[in-house]
Amino acid sequence: MSRNLADRSPSDRPCGSAGAARIFPGGQGPSTGAGGRRSRTVWSTAGALLLSLGAALTCGLSVRDADAFPHVVQEGDTLAALAERYYGRIQNERILVIANGLDRADRAAITPGMVLEIPALTHHRVQAGDTWKSLATELLGAPHREVVLALANDSKPWLIPEPGTIVRVPYNLVLVATGEDSLATVAYRYMGSTKQAWTLSYYNQLQDRGLRRGDLFLVPLVDLPLTAEGRDAARKAARVLATQADAPERSNQQRVEAELPALVADVRAGRYVQAVTRGVRLLSSAELSEAQHARIHRQLLEAYVALDAVGQAVEACALWRKHDPNVVLDPDLLSPKILAACERTQAESATAAELAGDPGGQGAPAPGTSDVASKTSP
Repeated sequence: MSRNLADRSPSDRPCGSAGAARIFPGGQGPSTGAGGRRSRTVWSTAGALLLSLGAALTCGLSVRDADAFPHVVQEGDTLAALAERYYGRIQNERILVIANGLDRADRAAITPGMVLEIPALTHHRVQAGDTWKSLATELLGAPHREVVLALANDSKPWLIPEPGTIVRVPYNLVLVATGEDSLATVAYRYMGSTKQAWTLSYYNQLQDRGLRRGDLFLVPLVDLPLTAEGRDAARKAARVLATQADAPERSNQQRVEAELPALVADVRAGRYVQAVTRGVRLLSSAELSEAQHARIHRQLLEAYVALDAVGQAVEACALWRKHDPNVVLDPDLLSPKILAACERTQAESATAAELAGDPGGQGAPAPGTSDVASKTSP
């Protein structure tokens, strides 16, 4: 007799579903609530995480989760109240339970400060050349899920989606089957109709064998609208997530900042070729601040002048003054060659401004017009 998933090691478990694992933000663990009517937990969060990862590696599939946003539990919050707030449907409490790996036996077991995942649909803009099959592979992890994706968008899988169209992507709710679960009961509980049992079977490629205890499977939720408060919370979370993408750039800026003294040292020691190499590399290595741009171009200006690279020196001066409008061309601090390069920059700017209809050259600062000392002088 074959062993079921609950009794097997991760290496020999079958792909009872697509086998995709989900790891939630905030360290909350995977979505692994029990699937039966009886109020009990089948898997611990840690055990289910290992189960999900093992199934994902065994099946070799990946699933791109639909968007969800976090909620930090406040004093007095309950899952039922959160379901009412974000979905306008208290019945969606069960979705919050499963999505956060909570014990059905005690749905009130949330505490202030705990981070919950609030499931929500995501949206994707169709690109030229996209098909429902390619979109299903990218967004849902398997090409055969094109049927569900197309139907979720009032289309048919054999039709070509119109480029530019925004399509909605189902949220994959992850369940672990109990011995009392059937496709019909799960379909009724989470999709609103026993007629959706065929969708679950096809979506998870169950081969008409039904659910077995321990099967890891996905429920594609399509009807998951948010209230106005829910949409506001999702937008706020998206803005926070976008700022997290800037963290690597900040690290790069800090690295450049730490290397700027070495660039100055190269110039002062007469290592002009090394200075140019270092400066160009720093300019191309990160999204720099205005001050960093100005300081690098100031050092490159001096290096180019020393190497008699007049054209590059003129450009470096222009960029130096662009990134630091308060630059003062002080003859006591700058060599005649540097002043000449910058004066040429001024002349070229005035000519360009005149051709553009600005005879006074108001767009370019005149040398020595500011009594503020340059912040980027060596």
